[in-house]
Amino acid sequence: QVQLVESGGGLVQAGGSLRLSCAASGRLFSGHGMGWFRQAPGKEREFVSAISWSGSTIYYADSVKGRFTISRDNAKNTVYLQLNNLKPEDTAVYYCARGRSTFARVSLREYEYWGQGTQVTVSS
Repeated sequence: QVQLVESGGGLVQAGGSLRLSCAASGRLFSGHGMGWFRQAPGKEREFVSAISWSGSTIYYADSVKGRFTISRDNAKNTVYLQLNNLKPEDTAVYYCARGRSTFARVSLREYEYWGQGTQVTVSS
């Protein structure tokens, strides 16, 4: 069983930064793409960023491109999301997820394990 635990969320003013971490337990982290998604109140869960197992392929949602950076440390079974220049509309619960393959994917359907989420709140 793969367990994903997010951390690093919090309350920050607009223009501020946060670094989210997602630590995975279990050997099944190896060889899989990882993704970050977010869900704001009253909205559907949406894609934020994804990274392939090798780290050679990375995708970002247009709304975060240039502000967020995804990375991973396979030796530590951990994936990161650096959030810079945060905006109030970035307020959401952020989830990490493990993909079904080695590739980076943008669709929720391509992910089979999810963390419990970490709250990010950006004040104006």
